[in-house]
Amino acid sequence: MDFAQIIQKIVIMYPALLIALVLHEYAHAWMAKHYGDMTAGWSGRLTLNPAVHMDIFGTVIFPIAGIAFGGFIFGWARPVPIDPQNFTNFRRGLFWVAFAGPLSNIILGFLFGILWAAYQLYVPTSFALYEPFKYMLEALVFLNFVLAIFNLIPIPPLDGSKMVESFLSYENMRKFESIQQYGFFILLFLLFSGIIGFILKPVYFLAELAGNIGTVLLGG
Repeated sequence: MDFAQIIQKIVIMYPALLIALVLHEYAHAWMAKHYGDMTAGWSGRLTLNPAVHMDIFGTVIFPIAGIAFGGFIFGWARPVPIDPQNFTNFRRGLFWVAFAGPLSNIILGFLFGILWAAYQLYVPTSFALYEPFKYMLEALVFLNFVLAIFNLIPIPPLDGSKMVESFLSYENMRKFESIQQYGFFILLFLLFSGIIGFILKPVYFLAELAGNIGTVLLGG
């Protein structure tokens, strides 16, 4: 792959990942506000401005390197500051604030799946930028579902772990949180052992389902 192809791939894939990451963090902040915690708002994170959510490694270096060199395309944004003690309902707030991020990506995945189907049905292949826009929409579908399923893994500090904590007693919650010191190494093991590929299998099912729903809705 030459330099021009690498740049083209980054231009197509990176905006899709950035949209998925920003909406994910915004959803956490919005749901926290809904449950009475304004920490994210006071920190300037209740916004769709990508700049305030970006992490130099997780949002820029790591994903661009993955896109450019054909590796595992993934990334992360700066975690939204949340104070569960401010929630009007602690357990319900803990669950829904954690779930809001993955849920936003699932919703986006289906919406972009419908848009992807519409694009293929109604945009002529003679359109000069047909292929780049098609691949960008495919990336928007796929990466949103990847981000959702990955974050639902119940390993601290991923969102899935907070969802599990919402059902635990205080004592068991503290014990479960102690796993967080090993969370990064557990995730590395899942990634390099290939187990992550098995965990992410639902992504392909959801992506195909989103496209099929769009085709049916649009009468294709």
